[in-house]
Amino acid sequence: MIIDSHAHSVAGRGEGPSVAGNSLMARWTVMEASGRAGATPKPADPDELLDGAAYQIELMDQVGTDIQLTSPRPFVLKHSHRAAPLVRQWIELNNDAIALQAAEYPDRIKPVGALPQSAGRPVTETFDEIDRLVELGFIGVILNPDPSEGAGTSPLLEDEYWFPLYEKLEALDLPALLHPAACYGRETYSEHFISEESLAILSLTRGKVLEQFPTLKIVVPHGGGSIPYQLGRWKAANVKSREAGVDVEEFEDSLRRLWFDTCLYTAEALDLLVRVVGADRVLFGTERPGSGNPLDDLKPVIESLPSLSPDQVQAVFEDNARTVYSRLK
Repeated sequence: MIIDSHAHSVAGRGEGPSVAGNSLMARWTVMEASGRAGATPKPADPDELLDGAAYQIELMDQVGTDIQLTSPRPFVLKHSHRAAPLVRQWIELNNDAIALQAAEYPDRIKPVGALPQSAGRPVTETFDEIDRLVELGFIGVILNPDPSEGAGTSPLLEDEYWFPLYEKLEALDLPALLHPAACYGRETYSEHFISEESLAILSLTRGKVLEQFPTLKIVVPHGGGSIPYQLGRWKAANVKSREAGVDVEEFEDSLRRLWFDTCLYTAEALDLLVRVVGADRVLFGTERPGSGNPLDDLKPVIESLPSLSPDQVQAVFEDNARTVYSRLK
């Protein structure tokens, strides 16, 4: 069985990432106007959502994918918008859309929900939506490490600001896909992803998060940002910390407390990732559809990797996802 751990919703048939993004942003504009007027925002057309889900299934069938773990498109979630109640309504509607699509195809689409994170607001404000998602049968969440979306004001993931959320996720055995969202600074959102994922790994391995929350499950997408290309420099940083009297474990050992997905697309990068973090920490993920990458048919690429035995290929395609996502039936 092939389980794709990283996919995002499709708003309508034939919509590529840019068209679907434009469609979602058009809905946001209408919703924002409704919110200012005090009106209750209306959800998306169910027929359109189901048409998008049918198209998603067609794309899965084209490459032999059995199941996709599907979440809202992160770059449209508006975490940095000043009106936190509006952000909450918007994210709830996005989650409801995923729930509808997953209910139509329960054996093919498994729902992963967004959190109503708002820049500058307590992370505990996401808890009621987490509880709702669990009741709806969601198997995980996506966590934005930078809800300020490029403003530079978000606490690092080692900061105690995040600890109540870690405790909540750990208690529920609910994995978090560490997925950045939009960016309004000098980076594009794709560039922002790489920066934030790298910073997140450094912060998590530098701090006491992995020690204090030993069963917390965090999946870092896109191969973990600059992992493993910058491994040597990050190991050197750990050496300097130990020389300064800071008790930190070997960097590779810290990495193996996290999981990573295969949205790297090239055999060379994937082979290096597997060699550094181990095949048992890598989940098959494509962002198909979502990335717009013509190389997102990754199954034959992974099967060709010389660093993977047949048992390890099976682990990447299915077993590791079942280990991480305990609600995946």
